[in-house]
Parts: sequence; C-alpha cells; structure tokens
Amino acid sequence: MKLYSFLILSICFLGACSPKINQQVESERNKVLRVMSYNIHHCNPPSKAREGVIDVDAIVKAIAQQKPDFVALQEVDVNTKRSGNINQAVLLATKLKMNFYFGKAIDHDGGDYGVAILSRFPLSAQQTLMLPKNNDAKAEQRVLAIATAEIAKGVFIRFASTHLDAQRSEENRILQAKELNRLTAKETLPLILAGDLNADPGSESIRIFDTNFTRTCSDCSFTIPSINPRKTIDHIGFKTGNPFKVVSHEVVSERYASDHLPVVAVLQLEK
Repeated sequence: MKLYSFLILSICFLGACSPKINQQVESERNKVLRVMSYNIHHCNPPSKAREGVIDVDAIVKAIAQQKPDFVALQEVDVNTKRSGNINQAVLLATKLKMNFYFGKAIDHDGGDYGVAILSRFPLSAQQTLMLPKNNDAKAEQRVLAIATAEIAKGVFIRFASTHLDAQRSEENRILQAKELNRLTAKETLPLILAGDLNADPGSESIRIFDTNFTRTCSDCSFTIPSINPRKTIDHIGFKTGNPFKVVSHEVVSERYASDHLPVVAVLQLEK
C-alpha cells in the first residue's frame, strides 16, 4: 500500500510540476541568445559574381549551421532584376522558418534593396529609420531596421540591423554613427544592434559608436573579404548599461556564400 501511494504521489508530482519546470528551463534558455550579423551580398557568391549567380540556399545553409536566434542581414534584394525578381527576405525567412522584417534603403534595379532582421521570436513595433548622408552624389541612403521581440514570457528586447556608408571618406559613417546613438538613446528595453558598419575598430566612427554601445569583441577577427580577410567591419553590440553578458564571439569561416564572413555572438540577458 505504501509503495502504491508513493507511486501515485510521484506521478501527480511529475504531472503537476513538469510543465512549470519546462517553462522555466525554456525561459532561461531564451535569455541566452545567439546573434548573427551577415552581409549576404544579395546572395551572390563572390566566386560567381561575373556570372551573376544567385545562391539563396548557400546563405540559408551558412545561417542554419549557426542556429541563431537573431540575424542582422545587409545587402538584401527584394524583387530586383539582378536577383531574378525574388524576395530574398521572404525566401530566407521561409527556408529558415524564422520571422522577418525588411528595411528598405533604396530603389534598385526594378525592386528594393536594404537590410533585414530574422528572428526565432515573433516581431512587433518594426521600424525603418533613415540615416543621414552628405550631399555627395555617390552617397547612398542608409537605414536602421529595428524591432521588438518577446524572448521569454514577459521579457522583451529590441534588435536592430544596419549598414553604414561604404565610401572611402569617413564623413557619412561619422554622421550615421552619431545618428545611431541619437536614435537609440531613449530605448528603455535591452537593445542589440548589429551590422556592416564599414569601419575598422580603430576608426572615428567606431569610437563614436562605442560611446553608446558595447561591442562583443575587443580584439576582433577580420570579416572581409571572405578569402584572405584583412579588415574587421562587421560588428555586434548592445547598448552600454544593458544587462547583457558576452558569452562568446566568433567569425565563421564560411568562404563561399558571400564576400563577408558571418559574425556570431552569444549573449546572456542577466535579469
């Protein structure tokens, strides 16, 4: 009789407590976030640039292997002729089974071109914010795409993707870094910002960025070009003072899919 009672109590205990334990484990797991920044070169592998080959599956594979929770994408084509009139943001999200938001920067080749966010979590409060540029005719419009994600029950963060000016002169990157700081100054939720900043760690624009953000590496590995990389211009950071702990930072040696190497950081939200 005692054994029977013990078994019944054990079953009841497990039945009552397991869902709560599982929810707690899932909640804690979701506070450890794998974040990727990836300039995908409109899914055109550099070895096949002249042929204009578009290889969406190569980008999908590169991302899927890292199992990220969030991805900041740059150089995304939506319905452009050069990419075969496909919506790369939708295709990538569908193939990876992730939520997405596309932030248009410019009209290009009959379609749109810009940055995107991929997320394992549902997104809300999505915005595309314009970044400033000088009057140079070659200066391309750049944007910040930002959204809110609920990473655990009642736990929200903001995630953003951007791509700063690529001209040799640093003037626009300085303007844009200052604007990133201004636009995010009043964010009350924990904020992660990632992207191709087109700037080395020792540059003035990164110095400005670092006044408001903590990057996930100090001695950063090179991210471009994908073959024999020699510059670090792709970065992941979080707003300084936010309760994030950097668990790891890695530049992934994926050399076929894009002219940039993917960057992956693991962050723990400590609250």
